[in-house]
Amino acid sequence: MSHNLSDRTIALVKATVPALEAKGLEIVHEMYARMFQNPEIRDLFNQSHHGDAGSQPRALTGAILAYASNIDNLAALAPAVERITQKHVGLQIHPEHYPHVGEALLGAIAAVLGDAATEEILGAWGEAYWFLANILIAREERIYGIQRETVGGWNGWREFRVDAVIRESSVIKSFVLRPVDGAPVMAYKPGQYLTFWFEVPGHPPVKRNYSISAAPNGATYRISVKREPQGLASGWLHDQVFVGSVLKVAAPAGEFYLADNPARPVVLLSGGVGLTPMVAMLEALVETRSDVPVHYVHGTHDRETHAMRNQVRELAARGVAVRVTEFHQTPLADEVAGQDYDCAGLITEEWLIDNTPVGEADFYICGPRPFLRAAVSSLSLAGVPSDHIHYEFFGPADELLAA
Repeated sequence: MSHNLSDRTIALVKATVPALEAKGLEIVHEMYARMFQNPEIRDLFNQSHHGDAGSQPRALTGAILAYASNIDNLAALAPAVERITQKHVGLQIHPEHYPHVGEALLGAIAAVLGDAATEEILGAWGEAYWFLANILIAREERIYGIQRETVGGWNGWREFRVDAVIRESSVIKSFVLRPVDGAPVMAYKPGQYLTFWFEVPGHPPVKRNYSISAAPNGATYRISVKREPQGLASGWLHDQVFVGSVLKVAAPAGEFYLADNPARPVVLLSGGVGLTPMVAMLEALVETRSDVPVHYVHGTHDRETHAMRNQVRELAARGVAVRVTEFHQTPLADEVAGQDYDCAGLITEEWLIDNTPVGEADFYICGPRPFLRAAVSSLSLAGVPSDHIHYEFFGPADELLAA
């Protein structure tokens, strides 16, 4: 159990903020170099996000700085802590991994800051690290316990056989997964994801998170994956995984999900492959016969990249109060407005304000970072309360210890 940080520790950590602003990225690169000397720790991370040009070092640099800056107001970091714990559970991070990370962090601070990293400074950062680590460990253990005790749940990596492969668009395929052991699968909240351990020939183990793209049914899961340019995992899935292939899967996790029995109108807003959790949410709302108004708004490039359009339209036809609006950014020459898509161009702030119940709805948003940044900013400026805006984004989180 974590004890409170001392005033002296808080003051010392906050005093390192200028040094972190100047040399934080260098510290993080040194930290990763030290951690990755241990293959067990290296294999916990998504290697595509690391390296000199990787997004994860920049994200972790900002996160460490945020922790130092807010160490006297940790309540502000509560959402980030929950996101981290969910990701750690998906990656199967356990208490025995934390000493390696702490040792690498302190070693990196000492190596980069040199004489400025006094014994007192390192002691304060050691205390601050373990304060946060113990919070994460406790929360992660609770989640592991829920997974273990839930019908169909499990800890560790469970084998799933690919039951079906469906081409959804020119760039997206769906994979239906059924457990090899024939037992039920754990229920989940629509919007959550699965974490996979891929064994790609010629590479260390590859870990990836993919949103579940179907409502819970107790027997199977479905993921829908976009082939990314030069994407190691997505390319391997598209080219080398077929019906009958067996994949290692961790139990569902994630802090982005549809509220149980929503009372307010729901707007599902997505860009590109960000539609995957939205389809799961829409399917769940229709299957539970929810009578809250639902507006599904999706944007993609054109007809060729538009995944799951027929399924969404079929769900909308079955729903009590479901409205669908589809944007094609650059419609193909033979596309017909009102038939292949509803609106040409990008989803705009003005359109959202004029066509969705911004004053009362819960917005669930998923898509590439520029799309997400624009949508969240637009809705916030339009006066939508922050607790009505829920979002998931791709890539590493700008948070401490996000792997």
